[in-house]
Amino acid sequence: MSRHRASRRLPVIGTLVVGLMLSIMPLPDTIAPFRPDWLALLTIFWAMQLPRTWSVGSAWIVGLILDVSYGTLLGQHALALCVIVFITVRFHLLMRVFPLSQLTATVFAMLALYQFLLFWINGVAGLAAPAAAYWAPAVTGTLIWPFLYMFLTGVRYRARVGG
Repeated sequence: MSRHRASRRLPVIGTLVVGLMLSIMPLPDTIAPFRPDWLALLTIFWAMQLPRTWSVGSAWIVGLILDVSYGTLLGQHALALCVIVFITVRFHLLMRVFPLSQLTATVFAMLALYQFLLFWINGVAGLAAPAAAYWAPAVTGTLIWPFLYMFLTGVRYRARVGG
């Protein structure tokens, strides 16, 4: 792999590492249920911006790392991330021309689907959790999305990632 090509992947990997750190960082019990799903937001962004290089396989690897980090069922987050990345890659051309308000609503729907899949998998496995633990991250992730989108778009253009 050329040095130039590797330097273009650095912002993607860097944002994922920061997202993983934000995901596993301890928070007080009062605000922990409201932690946004940083890696879900990042995978949606990178799948929308780089659909040829950021695909379901990449989401599977990130999801497995997240499963190991959280100590949850192996493959739980990986499956949920793969589903939302598949949808994002499938509709990336449409999503890229959405105004930010419509894109934010779409991201909310995908985060809600992500949380529903986690809820369903835990239900099948017999693991129960309060409803706020599933649905609050979708709301906080939606509130953070416009700012994260603008920040990551700036990072992408400064680093010339994806052409």
